[in-house]
Amino acid sequence: MERRNVTVLGAGLAGCEAAWQLSRRGFPVTLYEMKPQKFSPAHHSQGFAELICSNSFKASRIDSAAGLLKEEMRRLGSLLVACARQSAVPAGGALAVDREAFSQLVTQAIEGDPRITVVREEVTDLPDGPVIVATGPLTSEPLSQKLQALCGDSLSFFDAAAPIVTRESLDMDHCFAASRYGRGDQEGEEGDYLNCPLNKEEYEAFVTELVGAQRAPVHSFDVRDPQVYEGCMPIEVLASRGHDAIRFGPMKPVGLRDPRTGHRPWAVLQLRTENRERTLFNLVGFQTNLKFGEQKRVFGMIPALRNAEFVRYGVMHRNTFLNSPQLLHADYSFRGRPELFFAGQITGVEGYMESASSGLLAGINLARRLEGKEPLVLPETTMMGALARYMSGYEGKDFQPMGANFGVLPPLPEKIRDKRQRYGALAQRGLSDLESCCRDMDEPLLASAAGAEVEERV
Repeated sequence: MERRNVTVLGAGLAGCEAAWQLSRRGFPVTLYEMKPQKFSPAHHSQGFAELICSNSFKASRIDSAAGLLKEEMRRLGSLLVACARQSAVPAGGALAVDREAFSQLVTQAIEGDPRITVVREEVTDLPDGPVIVATGPLTSEPLSQKLQALCGDSLSFFDAAAPIVTRESLDMDHCFAASRYGRGDQEGEEGDYLNCPLNKEEYEAFVTELVGAQRAPVHSFDVRDPQVYEGCMPIEVLASRGHDAIRFGPMKPVGLRDPRTGHRPWAVLQLRTENRERTLFNLVGFQTNLKFGEQKRVFGMIPALRNAEFVRYGVMHRNTFLNSPQLLHADYSFRGRPELFFAGQITGVEGYMESASSGLLAGINLARRLEGKEPLVLPETTMMGALARYMSGYEGKDFQPMGANFGVLPPLPEKIRDKRQRYGALAQRGLSDLESCCRDMDEPLLASAAGAEVEERV
């Protein structure tokens, strides 16, 4: 049986995952990527699956929401999870990657696939035939206009990225290495995080300057009255909510003890490694829209960063997503055009792996549709299924992006007081239901095959 060619728009995390899944099922794919012909305001690399904000894919343990999501993806043969594990850097209990190595692995896998044809040019209209739109939250203006005409009203919010500094420029006399609560630390080794403590006076002076610092102007590609999504709140916006707001947020000192004093600091900035060589560090939770000079001045008030070299300043950019409950089914297909699918942040999922997971399901389901099979709609007890159902079935008035969390899963029939045990039970239930669903739907689990194929290719 001859397989129809599928068009995938966008070689970000969702687009690459979708193209990979279609190819695994024997479908030829034409993958369009406008880089390097044209870059969005937030992208700089020519590689696929470029990570814009953090380099972390969040927690690895299965009894966490992020860990459960990645394990479900792994069992379904995810390309992105396989590449992330191969490019991992130390990050305590989290899966963080060397972002350049990660992008390179994904790019090599996609470009080396004989069934995937990569076309590096901008697409300004929706093609005919089977299509997956995974152009992301910064979809170019011509295509955005076409989508607006097709979809009607959409929503926008602003996303912010944190700065990156060099390790050699840090004042190590004012740093200590440790993960929160010692998770992932090994005796005799430097912890996965560098911690920059502040005493009460230093913290209060820092917050005062942070709140009063000059912010960058809103650019032409953004709207005039931005909605700031809570998950990517700029540090200066959060600080303006109260003097202690960030001390109970990204600068919380709980689970940390300064070895110089033997006590918990008043506040702490955590730095997470960006690469295997541990030469670059990300300011955790410090997404910002301050002017570059203000970032250097204000963040330099933190003792460990007084002479810090910034290799990337924080930036703020537009994110756009569809009103998906009115437009999409739980298999990520568009209501009214059965062979048109959407994937990634444009659907209203929030987070790297959440975006990739939607691409994975969109790719599987478009393949199943072209084969005349029923869609693979995962149970709401799975993290992937719960996110898909939230995206397609949200009934509230104000649809907002959603990342992986246990709150989207239905509760267990029995009450378990211990949170870790409860999360473990939710995860085991979800994985069991995933296996049963795939078995009933005759959808093969490709985990080992996908991982082996990626390793062989790259």
